[in-house]
Amino acid sequence: MKSKSIVTNATAFILLLFVSSALPVESDAFSLSRRGTLEFKAKSPASVRTPFQASKIRSDVHYAASNQSEGQVAVRGGDTSSSSIVEKTKAFVEKNFFLVGMVVAVSLAKLYPELGKNGSVLRPELFIGKYGVTSIFLLSGLSLKLAELTNAFANMKLNGMIQAMTFGAWPFLAGLPLTKGIEAFAPNLLPKSLLDGLLIMTCLPTTINMCIILTSASGGNVASALCNTCISNIAGIFITPALLLQFFGKSIELPFVQLVSKLCNKVLLPVAIGQTLRATPIKDFYTNNSKFFKRLQEIILLGIVWNAFCNAFTRGLGLDLRHGIALLTLLPLMHIASLASLFSIFKWTPFKFSRRDAVAATFCSAQKTLAFGLPLIQTIFEGNPNLAAYCSPIMFMHPLQLIIGSLTVPYFSKFTEEENNE
Repeated sequence: MKSKSIVTNATAFILLLFVSSALPVESDAFSLSRRGTLEFKAKSPASVRTPFQASKIRSDVHYAASNQSEGQVAVRGGDTSSSSIVEKTKAFVEKNFFLVGMVVAVSLAKLYPELGKNGSVLRPELFIGKYGVTSIFLLSGLSLKLAELTNAFANMKLNGMIQAMTFGAWPFLAGLPLTKGIEAFAPNLLPKSLLDGLLIMTCLPTTINMCIILTSASGGNVASALCNTCISNIAGIFITPALLLQFFGKSIELPFVQLVSKLCNKVLLPVAIGQTLRATPIKDFYTNNSKFFKRLQEIILLGIVWNAFCNAFTRGLGLDLRHGIALLTLLPLMHIASLASLFSIFKWTPFKFSRRDAVAATFCSAQKTLAFGLPLIQTIFEGNPNLAAYCSPIMFMHPLQLIIGSLTVPYFSKFTEEENNE
C-alpha cells in the first residue's frame, strides 16, 4: 500500500515539474511581453547618477505604460507598485493560461482528489465528461464550414496515412519491437503482463476529445481531426480485436451496434447540430465571440485533466514502485518519440500536406483512447487475472498524453501561424 502511495505521489510530482518547467522565465535584463513588446529592466531611478537621468526613466516608464503597442521598446524603472504587479500577473496568466491551468488542475486533483472523482458531489463525469465534451463537438460543428468537412473526408491520402500509422505503425513498429526487446534485453524491467498491456495499448484507436481540442488550440485542421477520429474509432471496432487476435489468439465478440450508437451520440450528433446552427443568427454570435469560445474549450479540457487526475489519485495506480517508475519513464518517451517522428513524416515536403493538416495528423496518429480502450480491454479479457495490468499502460498514458500534448500547443500554434502569414 505504501509503494502505491509513493508511485502516486511520484506521478504527481513528475507531471507538475514537467508542466512548470515549460513556463517561460523572465530574464533579469529583459523580457518579452504578451504583446510582443521588448521590455528592458533598468535599475531603479535612485541608483541613477543624475536627477535628469532618473526623471528620464520615469518619463519613459509612463510613456510605455500609456502607449503599449506591438514591437515597442519599453524601459522600466525599479519602483514596482502593487497595481503593476497585478498587471504583470494578469499578463503572464493570459499569455500562459493553459499551462498555468494545467499546474492548477493537477495540484487541485492531488490536494482534493475526492472532490473531482467520478460520482462525487460535483458529478464531473456528467458536467465535464458528458455536457462539456458535447459542447466541444457542438462548437466544432458550429465553427466548421460544410466544405471543410467535405474536403477533409475527401482527402484520402491524409486519412489513409493517419489510419495506417494508428493501426499499423504503432503495433508493428513500436509495440511489438519494444515489448520483444524488453523481454530479450531487460527481462526484469517489467513483468510479462505489463508488456502485454503495452502491446494492447498500441492496438487501440485514437482519442476523440483530445485530438479535436488540441488540434483546435494549435490552429490545426479541425475538420480533418474530426474526420479521422470518427474513422479511427469506427474502424477500431473491427481492427483492434483483429490485431489482438493476431497477437494473443483470443476469439472476441463486441457489441458493435452499441459502440456505433455511442459514437454517433457523442460525436456525430453534436457536430450535426452545430452545422445546422450555422444557418441561424447563432453563427454570427459565435464569430463575434470566438475568443471567448476558444477559452471555453480550453477550460473544458482543463476540467477533463482535473477529473482524470482525481480519478487516478483516488484509485491509486495499483503497481509496485519499481514497475510504476519504469512505466513513468517509458510511456512519456514513447509518446514524445511518436509525436516527433509522426510530425516529421506529415510535414515532409513530398507529401504536400498543409501545416494545418500536418498538425491534425500528428495529434490523431500519436494518441491512444482511454474511453474506447478500457471497455474494449475489459470486454475482451473479462475474467483474466492480468486484467488490471493490461489496463495500466493506457491508464498511465491517458494523463501523460494530455500533459505532453498540451505542452506542444505553443510550438504547433507558431508552426501553423507561419503558414497563415505566408
